[in-house]
Amino acid sequence: MPQNNAAKKITLEVVKTACSNCNLRELCMPLGLSRQEIERLDEMVSSRRRLRRGEHLYRAGEHFDAIYAIRSGFFKTDVLIEDGRDQVTGFQMTGELLGLDGISTEAHSCNAVALEDSEVCVIPFSHLEGLSREIRTLQHHFHKVMSREIVRDHGVMMLLGTMRAEERLAAFLLNLSQRFTARGYSPAEFYLRMTRDEIGSYLGLKLETVSRAFSRFQEEGLIAVQQKYVRILDTDGLKKLMSHQRG
Repeated sequence: MPQNNAAKKITLEVVKTACSNCNLRELCMPLGLSRQEIERLDEMVSSRRRLRRGEHLYRAGEHFDAIYAIRSGFFKTDVLIEDGRDQVTGFQMTGELLGLDGISTEAHSCNAVALEDSEVCVIPFSHLEGLSREIRTLQHHFHKVMSREIVRDHGVMMLLGTMRAEERLAAFLLNLSQRFTARGYSPAEFYLRMTRDEIGSYLGLKLETVSRAFSRFQEEGLIAVQQKYVRILDTDGLKKLMSHQRG
């Protein structure tokens, strides 16, 4: 009898984890796959993992063996720099992937930390590689995902190298707006899961500079801020602020 219960539990867990039953499938790995191919991907997704706010999904230097699809929640990635501070390298939300940093060296190069209670699907990389060789659509999509990460990193480098402080914050808020929109949420109202200190670390700005930029945006009627809750009141105004740098 216990064995039957265990088997039933495992079956239910597989059903819950399955990509075919996930409402994020168009944002995540199975984009463009046929029903039959998604069913094969279902078999590959080994488990789900829940993390509490502040918990590490993985740490720099740990052995790489899986990538993670964020099913719910919000994460940051960071690295420890020479002076002992944490440098934020990115923020990841529902429908995005974590763990790609470990592919080349088979060890993670950064830390991944949950910024709120979160849940991820665990995708063993060896299984993904094998299935990608069989399903060209999956391989193509995985390459697109990696390319997107490279482009995003390049965009951050350009942002840090050429934009003034207020332009950096405007670009950051507009990027969040676009990503929330893609997930069916409001493009103009959202809750910042990260602290202003973490935003500053990501944008290469001091905490005081970030706070001043937020205050100026609010004074000029571009945004309304209540603690971590942000409303974008003038999207075009934020875009014009950015285009001033390019003009």
